[in-house]
Amino acid sequence: MAESTGFPYALTRELDAPVDAVWSAWTDSARYGEWASAEEVSLDVRPGGAWSSVMVVPGGMRVPTSGSYVEVETGKRLVMGMDVPGRQEPVLMTLELDGDGDRTRITLSQVLDGAEERDQAEQGSGMLLDGLRSYLAGA
Repeated sequence: MAESTGFPYALTRELDAPVDAVWSAWTDSARYGEWASAEEVSLDVRPGGAWSSVMVVPGGMRVPTSGSYVEVETGKRLVMGMDVPGRQEPVLMTLELDGDGDRTRITLSQVLDGAEERDQAEQGSGMLLDGLRSYLAGA
């Protein structure tokens, strides 16, 4: 899979949780569904493994999403391909974790083809990371 060139973004959040808790929240199907406003979550976290979910966005609209894992470095890095209708190649998203005791810095990044696509993805990813932060604070 070739990563697109064009319009990148990277979002970082500091989380009050150890790396293993953040990793588990992102890679365990049941936990992911709890904080990501997702239903029908299936995560086969290994290189080449498939993932899918139905995201429930504000207003109740249900958005099916799917893809596969490209790279998996347990507790440190995930590179996921997201299938997008009309595109031959998946859109890659990279998740990186950097832990220091009971705190973790999480960075989510993508490179998209257009500024509008990037802005929408960045907004959605920001909401996703904020949801993760809230979930872990209550865990």
